[in-house]
Amino acid sequence: MRHLLIACVLAGPARAETCPDAPDHSAELSRLIDAAQAAPDEAAGRALSDEMWALWAEAPDARAQGLLDEAMARRESYDYDAAMAAAEALVAYCPDYAEGYNQRAFIHFLREDFEAALPDLKRTLELQPRHVAARTGQALTLHALGRNGEAALALREALALNPWLGERHLLPVLEQGEEEL
Repeated sequence: MRHLLIACVLAGPARAETCPDAPDHSAELSRLIDAAQAAPDEAAGRALSDEMWALWAEAPDARAQGLLDEAMARRESYDYDAAMAAAEALVAYCPDYAEGYNQRAFIHFLREDFEAALPDLKRTLELQPRHVAARTGQALTLHALGRNGEAALALREALALNPWLGERHLLPVLEQGEEEL
C-alpha cells in the first residue's frame, strides 16, 4: 500500500499532460563516442562516459526529471521499492524516454531479477542504440543469467562505443561462453 501511495505522489495529479520528446543529443553523443574511441587512457575514457551519462540523464521536462532523480536517489539509498515506483511512474509518463527503462532495468538487476531487466534494456536500446551503459548492463545481466556467449557479444558492442569501460576486463571470461552460440 505504501508503494502505491508513493507511486501516486510521484506521478503527480492526474492530467491530460503528455511527456514531450527527450532532448536530441545525438550530435553531442557522437562527439563523445568519437572522443572515447580516441581517448589516450582509462581516465579520459571514464570522464567521457560521465559526460554521456549527463546527456542520458537529461529528462524531457521537469516532471520527468523529478521522477528520474527520485528513482536514482532511492536506488542509491537501497530503497528499491520506492525507486521502482518512481521508475514505473517515469516510464508510464514518458514511454519514449530511454533512461526510464534503463533505470528500471538497473533496479531489477540490483534486485537480482535478471529476466525482468532484459526487456527494459532491450527497450532502452531500441530508443537509444548508442546507450553504452545499457549495452554494458545487458552484458552484465546476460552474464548473471549464465548466457556468457550473448553477454560477450553485448559487451563487445559497448566496447566498440567506448573501449575504456571498466567491464572490459570481463570480456575474456565471457568469450569462453561464445562456443555455446
